[in-house]
Amino acid sequence: MALYSYLLFFTFLLFSCSVLVCDCLKVDGKENRSFYYFKVGSLAPATTCNSPKGFNHTGLRVVHRHGPCSPFGVGRASHRQILRQDEARVNIIHSRISKSTQKLQPQSTSLPANLGIPFSSLNYIVTVGFGTPKKDMTVAFDTGSDLTWIQCKPCAVKCYNQKEPIFDPSQSTSFVNISCNSAECTRLSSATGNPSSCYSSTCEYSIGYGDGSNSAGIFGQETLTLTSTDVIQNFRFGCGQNQSGLFDETAGLLGLGRDPVSIVSQTAGDYGQVFSYCLPSSSSSEGYLTFGTKAISPGVNFTSLVTNPNAPSFYFLELIGISVGGSDIGIPPSTFSSPGTIIDSGTVITRLQPAAYSALKSAFQKGMSNYTMAPAYELFDTCYDFTGLDTVSVPTIKLRFNGGVDVDMAFSGILVLVSQSQGCLAFAGNRNPGGVGIIGNRQQRKVAVVYDVAGGRIGFGADGCS
Repeated sequence: MALYSYLLFFTFLLFSCSVLVCDCLKVDGKENRSFYYFKVGSLAPATTCNSPKGFNHTGLRVVHRHGPCSPFGVGRASHRQILRQDEARVNIIHSRISKSTQKLQPQSTSLPANLGIPFSSLNYIVTVGFGTPKKDMTVAFDTGSDLTWIQCKPCAVKCYNQKEPIFDPSQSTSFVNISCNSAECTRLSSATGNPSSCYSSTCEYSIGYGDGSNSAGIFGQETLTLTSTDVIQNFRFGCGQNQSGLFDETAGLLGLGRDPVSIVSQTAGDYGQVFSYCLPSSSSSEGYLTFGTKAISPGVNFTSLVTNPNAPSFYFLELIGISVGGSDIGIPPSTFSSPGTIIDSGTVITRLQPAAYSALKSAFQKGMSNYTMAPAYELFDTCYDFTGLDTVSVPTIKLRFNGGVDVDMAFSGILVLVSQSQGCLAFAGNRNPGGVGIIGNRQQRKVAVVYDVAGGRIGFGADGCS
């Protein structure tokens, strides 16, 4: 029964239902989606992994680490644990940005500045190859982190249990230690928050995460194989020999931030600082992660990528409005402008500035006025009781970005079903009005998200995983 409840939650919390019907209206001559309809009984949990029909992407295969497509098998995290891990991640992001900009209230600045974002909050994984000959390693990926690292032999102090055999650099013909006198070693602190150190002239790294997880070891370079045609020589990464924490059988982390040590920056000559992903629509399906201009597909619309000089590794963009049920709800763009909004692959639930969330909540409640409200659930304060109902209609939500870019939320980006009969609005407000807004991965699902760092833009394409 516990396993069924867990699967039910991940079907509800992380992915869309199998039966959706869109009601469309004409507004000013344009088609405007106003409601999603779904059958409550169609929300049975998925227990097997199936690729989307026609899915044949050449990039890295992306799956949720707790779903049936995961090589780790279905996880056992509880409803509340997932949401609390997500809240911890948001608190760290707010703390890091507030300490950089010094604009937030003291309440949000009580965490150490050098902590990385909690590792346990990372949901999506890919498999890449390290070394010559290559050894496949399953790693979490994160736009909010910069340093890539994996566990390595020998485990000088401690290693945790992972799915694949731990990487042994002594068995690779392409592994090289990085000197502690090198510029690469000197710059490492910007990615880890800690100064690098030396051992017998070899550069060493250490990084800690907000959930108490940590990794330390040798900073080296190695051949990294993404696909059969995407092979990166002399890739700089952490070869971890002392790890502890909530890593959940992953071999390590692939950092997709904007720091010079990230894979995005290191491969600028090969891929032009362009990458794209589509997060899968369900726990039983796959998405992709791709590097290079091939990631830019037709139908992608771009908004400006904003660089915050005080928090340069994060991906800021300009959210300017929200529509509910096909109508703009009248939030002034200035509401979102300070301290701004980031897009993040690791945060689950989108966080909005309090005034923006209040307006969204009010408009959503009007669209759901025919349904009985239910008690709040963790961070969700707008919930409904669907007991005894066969079909439910939910107003659509659209995020509007600078440059005329509108992104329609999938059903799973609007409603969280926390049980067979209770659903909640899948957004939350920041407790501090000075906290940065965050576009979470739930609202990115099924969308092709293109990061063109060199071009200074972020793109969104509908039905990106198909």
